[in-house]
Formats: sequence, structure tokens, C-alpha cells
Amino acid sequence: MQRRPMPGRCPVCQERLDVTRLNCPQCDTAIDGRFDGCKFCQLTTEQRSFIATFIKSRGNIKEVERELGISYPTVRGRLDQVIQALGYRVEPRDSATQALKRKEILDRLSKGELSAEEAVKQIKEL
Repeated sequence: MQRRPMPGRCPVCQERLDVTRLNCPQCDTAIDGRFDGCKFCQLTTEQRSFIATFIKSRGNIKEVERELGISYPTVRGRLDQVIQALGYRVEPRDSATQALKRKEILDRLSKGELSAEEAVKQIKEL
């Protein structure tokens, strides 16, 4: 028998599906009840594919960009969508605050207070 991935959402209304039956393929034992499903099963096929690429790339956004042929903001956006779909809160990124922090780092670099490597590291962490 061909195995298919477990759907996490109802194909009619897109609501989360409940797992109510488990079956052993070896001895055919069946267990009925209400079970918590896998959080990742709740993701769309596209989101699961994105996560697989993200994990394969060890979280390296540049690698994800290259492999999927998408931009940095698109990678961040898709990652934020997955985080939200898994039930976690996504903190908004304040671009004005980031720009100020980036300017401070560059100012410290120009004054010789930071090495180029340290400046690059701090900017990447923003």
C-alpha cells in the first residue's frame, strides 16, 4: 500500500485536523481516541519544503536564498510565516532601530574601535 504524508489541514475549510485513530502496520492493532498531531504536519506542503531546505542549509539564509532562488527578505518572510504557523509569536523587526544600530557599528569601525570582522559579525546579528 502506498503511504502518503498525513494532511494537517482539512481540504474543505483549512481547519486543523484531529488525529483520532492510530494503526500498527505490522499487527494491525488500532487505537481510537484524540491524539496531538505533529506541529509540522500542520504546515502547508510549501512551508514543509521550505523548512526542509532551511534545515539542509543549516539555517544559513544565504544558502537558502541560493537554493530557492529567492531574496533575503523573502526568506525572512517565509521563515516568519512558518514560525507563526507553528504557534509562536514573531517579533516585528524595527527597520529604523536596525538602521541606527548599523550606523553605530559603522561609526565604531571607522574610529578603529572595532575590527572589520567584528563589525561584519555584529551587523549580521541585527
